[in-house]
Amino acid sequence: MENHSLFFILLWLPWSFFILGDPQLLNSQTQALLQLKKHLEYPKQLDIWYDRRTMFCFLPPSSKVNISCEFHSVTELKIMGDKPSIEVTDFHGFPIPNQTLSVSFSMDSFVTTLTRLTSLKVLSLVSLGIWGPLPNKIHRLSSLECLDLSSNFLFGSIPPKVSTMVKIQTLVLDDNFFNDTVHVFDFTSNLTSLSLKNNKLKQGPLDFTSLTHLKVLDLSGNRLYSHLPTIPKGLIMVSLNRNSFNGEIPTQYTLLTHLQHLDISFNSLIGIPPASLFSFPNISSLNLASNMLSGSLGYYNLTCGNNLEFVDISDNRLTGSLPSCLNSESGNKVVNFSGNCLSIDHHHQHPLSYCRDEVHKDQSTQNANGLGVSISLIVGIVVIIVLLGIAFVIICRHYCHRRISEQHLLHKSVHENSATGFSSEILNNARYISETTKLGTQSLPPCRSFTLEELNEATNNFDNSAFLGEGSYGKLFLPLVFTTIDQSSMYD
Repeated sequence: MENHSLFFILLWLPWSFFILGDPQLLNSQTQALLQLKKHLEYPKQLDIWYDRRTMFCFLPPSSKVNISCEFHSVTELKIMGDKPSIEVTDFHGFPIPNQTLSVSFSMDSFVTTLTRLTSLKVLSLVSLGIWGPLPNKIHRLSSLECLDLSSNFLFGSIPPKVSTMVKIQTLVLDDNFFNDTVHVFDFTSNLTSLSLKNNKLKQGPLDFTSLTHLKVLDLSGNRLYSHLPTIPKGLIMVSLNRNSFNGEIPTQYTLLTHLQHLDISFNSLIGIPPASLFSFPNISSLNLASNMLSGSLGYYNLTCGNNLEFVDISDNRLTGSLPSCLNSESGNKVVNFSGNCLSIDHHHQHPLSYCRDEVHKDQSTQNANGLGVSISLIVGIVVIIVLLGIAFVIICRHYCHRRISEQHLLHKSVHENSATGFSSEILNNARYISETTKLGTQSLPPCRSFTLEELNEATNNFDNSAFLGEGSYGKLFLPLVFTTIDQSSMYD
């Protein structure tokens, strides 16, 4: 009997937690999730989100959708879609049928709904066809520790307000179309993993040393140029391949003793690779392929780290003998060194003259490029100055000529009419009447019309003694006789 009682207690215990301790969501959280489903245009992955009665916190996790809850709020939301952006090579900021969400999708409204999930710590929205610039209001998710928006159609710049998300540790924006410059100060110093690979980012020299907790940095597959970025010493994995970095490998990279993975292939790096890269105590993978590295590795007493398993120095301009520790027959290392000018037979090596000529050509090209950039900059500045000067001269001539013409006309009018005995006060009044007439034709009620007989009588048949001057509307006369014409009407 006691055994039966114990069995029923054990059977009831999990259900009691389910019923009594049901962490069902707050109504506002449920509404936000259903609104997100609508924003995402009802993807099939969310068919299990029926309505407000859905017990979101107890839905079984899957590889496509997962929700975690604490204290009646969503703390983790992961949705994996079926619209990967890697199938699109170019994106111009407009929706693409069957690839992105429709034209009615609003990134701003979508993020506004997301920010109602105030307790979110993990947010992963991958391959959902989300498109548009990432708005600054994303920083309102102040509890976020991990943000993954990879494989969508986000473009523009990474919002500066991301730097205020002090709790975020992992930021993944891979396979999007961000095409602005990278501002390192946009990232919080608490980041441990930053991945921006396969975007269209461009920027000159970069300095990531302020990100003191950073362990993983992936900037591969962008349009970054200039020298390799300065990076913190604690990094474990660095991927900078498939960019346009140039110059020599900085000596600062010889201090990255915690590195396990370094990939700087497919750039335009020159010089001899530092020997210490091969001998880091934890280094396991080193890829220097497809650069313009030159010189002989035999100059060093090169040793390899005990954990080094993969080395690729292929398609460079390296000469001399291959160090013994890179011999593919020593240990279990995989070493690729084809496409150089090494003194090794039958390993797809170029003749020594090829590498020497290529090094000279590369140096000439880099010098020419540097000179070309300098000349272009100087010419651009000179052209801008000349254009501004021409514009200034044209404006000055236009206004000065107009000013001189007005002054000449005024002096002529004053001189001619002074002889007739009119005072300057009358002339000023005449000019005021002329301007008033112009305003009247533009916005004031229409003036009274006078017959030719009335005008003849008022000006004594347009006598010269009544002539005031000549303006843009013709000659101006002062009425001398007011027999049938009201003076106020005449001025009007």
